[in-house]
Amino acid sequence: MERTLLDDIARLGEALRARGRTLATAESCTGGLLASSLTDVPGSSDWFRGAVVAYANGVKTGVLGVPEDALAAHGAVSEAVVRAMARGAARVLDAQCAVAVSGIAGPGGGSAEKPVGTVWMAFFVDGVVCARLHRFDGPRHAVKAATVRAAVAGLLELLAAPGGADGP
Repeated sequence: MERTLLDDIARLGEALRARGRTLATAESCTGGLLASSLTDVPGSSDWFRGAVVAYANGVKTGVLGVPEDALAAHGAVSEAVVRAMARGAARVLDAQCAVAVSGIAGPGGGSAEKPVGTVWMAFFVDGVVCARLHRFDGPRHAVKAATVRAAVAGLLELLAAPGGADGP
């Protein structure tokens, strides 16, 4: 039987609940789709604290504390920025775990260095941050949906790992 996104979110909620942890999100390219998906599962209020939809750079800096020099040097779609976004979401929303996503959903906005479908995500689990680069194919809605699936899968993987977030 094929697992669905909702099945994976339910598993994520169980893992967070079992560890006594809460989750926050910081979203740019998904525009709140990740938070919306997380709250589609009954009982998510036990472990989901909330989200910051940081679509504008001013929200990234002003709310999440992303350094302006990181944005200037690397751009919004970068490892440095999502790492800061994840830390900021955990801090602002008082959660032990957070995931941050920033990418280029398309159809425009891509470049040779960062083509459409480029998504950086960072995971904050109990003070440890790791980041991953993804390249997704398809139209805007497909990139956003793939980002949500990858964020949930990444959190599940990190929470299942011995020692928490000592993963890649």
